[in-house]
This record gives sequence, structure tokens and C-alpha cells, in this order.
Amino acid sequence: MDHSERTAVIEEYRTHASDSGSSEVQIALLTARIKELTEHLREHIHDHSGRRGLLKIVGQRRRLLNYLNQEDVGRYTDLVNKLGLRR
Repeated sequence: MDHSERTAVIEEYRTHASDSGSSEVQIALLTARIKELTEHLREHIHDHSGRRGLLKIVGQRRRLLNYLNQEDVGRYTDLVNKLGLRR
């Protein structure tokens, strides 16, 4: 993910003008990385370290989603629907 793609994701999911680290932004950035790594692993089946990295990122996103669900269910459901996650 290059800088322009990262900036576009931050712009789309931020909650206020200077927001770059809210749970929504972090989850959206992790989702973008997960999609990229998934495509990479479809082509490079034997990249086991890449697969381990993907599992770490998925776990990190899972923890952030659980946190957001505990803090504000409305923001959680909006984000899950916007990202198209299965929850």
C-alpha cells in the first residue's frame, strides 16, 4: 500500500479533520493490508512467512473490532457494514 492509497483510506474513514489513529481508521487500514496480502498469497502459495504476517494482522483487526464493539456498538456496526466484513 503506497502513501496515496493510505491517505485515501484515512480520508474516507476518519471521524474529524485531524483524525489518523481512531479505531475506525486503524481497522480500515488493516483491512486494506489484509486484502493486499490475500491477493499476494493466492499467487505465492508457499510464502509461509507472509501467511503468518496475514494471520497476525487479522488478529490485530479482530482485537480492534472487539474493542470498538465494547465501546460503541453503533460505530462498530456502521464500520462493519461499510467495510463489508462478515459479522
